[in-house]
Amino acid sequence: MSDLIVIVYPNEAKAEEIRAKLFELQKEYLIEISDAVIAVKHDDGKVKLNQMLNTTAIGAASGGFWGLLIGAIFLMPIFGVALGAASGALSGALTDFGINDAFMKDLAASLQPGSAALFVLIHKVTADKVLDAIKGTGGVVLKTSLDHDKEQALRDALAAPALAAPSTGAAN
Repeated sequence: MSDLIVIVYPNEAKAEEIRAKLFELQKEYLIEISDAVIAVKHDDGKVKLNQMLNTTAIGAASGGFWGLLIGAIFLMPIFGVALGAASGALSGALTDFGINDAFMKDLAASLQPGSAALFVLIHKVTADKVLDAIKGTGGVVLKTSLDHDKEQALRDALAAPALAAPSTGAAN
């Protein structure tokens, strides 16, 4: 069972910083992320999704490879690469992994211009350690599929004052 968490940040840079922190926690096996997308609402009202994976580029690369292979068999490798890359890019653009794009765009449409929402689909989590790692990072929980107690713990961790770094120098 996966859980969806949506947190709003004042800007894209802050949302990206938190997403990077979550990826670091994933390297430590404290969280398993299925998808992490940042939705940014621009001043003109349009919403842009910064996906974890660019499915269009992956599809183009894969299609180009298979097009080259098939084109080489029929002695038309250049045509095969072009046709394969185009069809791969099209199929990649139409593929949607993880969180539904339409859902993210609809939810992000309610944001203030310039703000960003971090959508995270979590498969597994060591909650206490992850909450300690993101304590005091700010952000407002917009939506979750967590139970009430876990959602409140997340809200409390985000709103908590950031821990000060320990002093390394001696006082004079």
